[in-house]
Amino acid sequence: MRLITLGLTFLLLLIQYPLWLGKGGWLRVSDYEAQVSAAHKKTAELIARNAKLDSEVRDLKDGTGAVEERARYELSMIKQNEIFIQIVAKGQAAPSATPAPAPPAAH
Repeated sequence: MRLITLGLTFLLLLIQYPLWLGKGGWLRVSDYEAQVSAAHKKTAELIARNAKLDSEVRDLKDGTGAVEERARYELSMIKQNEIFIQIVAKGQAAPSATPAPAPPAAH
């Protein structure tokens, strides 16, 4: 009777092996689910980035506001007859920027 119990226990363990460690086992399924979740997250981030870029492209094509904003912040440009004032915090060095041309003198 003891031999039959040991044999059945061995067979039970042998049947459990593919369930846990086999090709379609729980551990692999869990790993695949984690990979799919990471891929969905990355896809959502890329979709949001693409939507932002698409919006920016449409802005640059249709209006002048986006072009003006880029010129101001990335190229430090100002409009004609506009005064540029920069406030530098105490202890900070002023960034080296090329000075803007002086507006024409009024007659």
